[in-house]
Amino acid sequence: MSADAPKVDSVVAAVRADLLRRSELGIAKYGVTLDRTDLNLRDWLQHAYEETLDQANYLKRAIIELDHKNG
Repeated sequence: MSADAPKVDSVVAAVRADLLRRSELGIAKYGVTLDRTDLNLRDWLQHAYEETLDQANYLKRAIIELDHKNG
């Protein structure tokens, strides 16, 4: 790779691919994009909050599994 060639971060590339897949899945499932205008800021925040709660549950479940394997 030459000094002038752009560097590619494989992790960022993987995240970009995941974001695109999630967008495509959401459009297929719900028929709308995040450009939708039927939700207000409170609604968007509520969705993000609920997703964060789900994430906390997934993380806790994984931690419990690791603790049981290592305990």
